[in-house]
Amino acid sequence: MEKRIYSVTELTHSIRESLETNFAALWVEGEVSNLRIPSSRHFYFTLKDAESQLKCVMFRHLNQFLKFELKDGQQVLACGQITVYEKRGDYQLLVEKLEPRGQGALQLAFEQLKEKLEKEGLFLKEHKKAIPVLPMQIGIVTSPTGAAIRDILNVISRRFCKVSIIINPVRVQGQGAADEIAGAIDEFDEMGNLDVLIITRGGGSIEDLWAFNEEVVARSIFRCRIPVISAVGHEIDYTISDLVSDLRAPTPSAAAELVIAESEELLRSISTAKDRITLTIENHLSRLSDRVKTLQEAYGFRRFEDRLRQHAQEIDDSRETIEKRMGHLIELSRRNVENMTSRLANLNPESVLRRGYSLAFKLPGKKLIRDVSVISAGDRVEIKVEQGSFISRVEKKTEE
Repeated sequence: MEKRIYSVTELTHSIRESLETNFAALWVEGEVSNLRIPSSRHFYFTLKDAESQLKCVMFRHLNQFLKFELKDGQQVLACGQITVYEKRGDYQLLVEKLEPRGQGALQLAFEQLKEKLEKEGLFLKEHKKAIPVLPMQIGIVTSPTGAAIRDILNVISRRFCKVSIIINPVRVQGQGAADEIAGAIDEFDEMGNLDVLIITRGGGSIEDLWAFNEEVVARSIFRCRIPVISAVGHEIDYTISDLVSDLRAPTPSAAAELVIAESEELLRSISTAKDRITLTIENHLSRLSDRVKTLQEAYGFRRFEDRLRQHAQEIDDSRETIEKRMGHLIELSRRNVENMTSRLANLNPESVLRRGYSLAFKLPGKKLIRDVSVISAGDRVEIKVEQGSFISRVEKKTEE
């Protein structure tokens, strides 16, 4: 029998074909370890149990759709195909799907994002803006064909019709819906003329509502300068949008009821406020009237003109006293200024020069000569007199 000799490459290629043929698609359960995510954004990790381990790779075009964050230590179910990385001769699992073991992927993603944003402070009450009592400009981000928008419009028209509504139509579920919702919120924020903003959709499964659990929507709500009401799903449904928004409404209809008071309720509130203000003014006027009567009956009020004349005379006396004192102070200040001017003039080197004296400076450097010890024969000296200066050379010095 003829001996069959394989090259390493041929053998590795044959093993790869065999593995890919026999393990075309399978599910593997294990614990994630040694997770590595290079700049290519591909996932490289190991699945292990108590006795064995399996290398895995999940390429970027597949892992970008994961709803949860993959971490070391997680128990997962991985679906994919067994193959061989021929360059190293390693067999590995090409992962196409990943699911957390014991917890749904969407629920895990929800908890992970909630924990992250909570640590950053996006849910704090101190960031919540007050909802205006009677908004006149309302923006709504939702699907233009859904039941949510019909419910909101019906409630608003029934309760108070004198309000302007602007709808920014978006998809509220499916791939790309989150980006559309976030973009619509940003567009309304840039407009700057809205009193309140409602983001809403009707009920559905967690998958249907998932766009409102995306981080891009949460951050768009948080940075929005307009007060935001989140009305997503039914009363039992909670989304990340609900937690970040300034107010959560259990349903779209409830959002409309929260933002718009009934006409009759408004009229009652206005009437009550009017009565309260009227009573307050009447009581204040009554107290002022009593006070005026008391002042009119007082002795000091009856002698009011006499008191005014006395005060006028006191003012004139005070003015004369102040004028005399100010004149005296001004004269003292003038004399002080003259004395200081005279002293400064005497100290001015120019005055000394005008009296026939001169100043000598050693060159170079123009250092004033106060003592002949600082100069020697042959030194150059600048002599400054009243009408200019000249340079001379020392021939002889005499010390006294």
